[in-house]
Amino acid sequence: MRMLITAVAAASALMAATGALAENYVFDKAHTRILFFVNHLGFSEMPGRFHEFDGGFTFDPDNPEASTLEVTIQTASVDMDHDGLNEHLRTDDFFDVANHPTMTFRSTDVEVTGENTGRITGDLTLLGVTRPVVMDVTFNKAGPHPVNDNFIAGFSGTASLSRSDFGMTYLVPAIGDTVDIRLSVEGIRQ
Repeated sequence: MRMLITAVAAASALMAATGALAENYVFDKAHTRILFFVNHLGFSEMPGRFHEFDGGFTFDPDNPEASTLEVTIQTASVDMDHDGLNEHLRTDDFFDVANHPTMTFRSTDVEVTGENTGRITGDLTLLGVTRPVVMDVTFNKAGPHPVNDNFIAGFSGTASLSRSDFGMTYLVPAIGDTVDIRLSVEGIRQ
């Protein structure tokens, strides 16, 4: 998620030449994916995703470092494409959705690292624990949607975190402690 802010910052630099003003974007949920990967007993990298989330981002092309990103994810929407596994992930062994129905990410810092890249640092709150997470973001494209009247900004991002840092210690290290996150985001300008 921090990656998105960095991407926004990079996009800001590119869009400044067109005279773009600071704008608010909301996630286009049909074209945004929040994916994660975790090692399963050394045999595979198991993919998963979250289906339900809300949020968006802002950016100012003249001051990309002032950009912001916020997302709230419904933890019960976790999906690893297996009903039994999904139900187990919702228990207190993992996401404890009864007591922690959401996780949030809020950016705290944006750093432009290249022409189309950046780094977003933010606070991730999961299981009631807040820790910093850093995301590397790439700006893909911004412009009018070819089918409708929306103006879209698109980004990709990656991050890694240690789930045990948030108190999710069930079967560590047999089930990997490191969780890799991949984002593919489209935002609709408001």
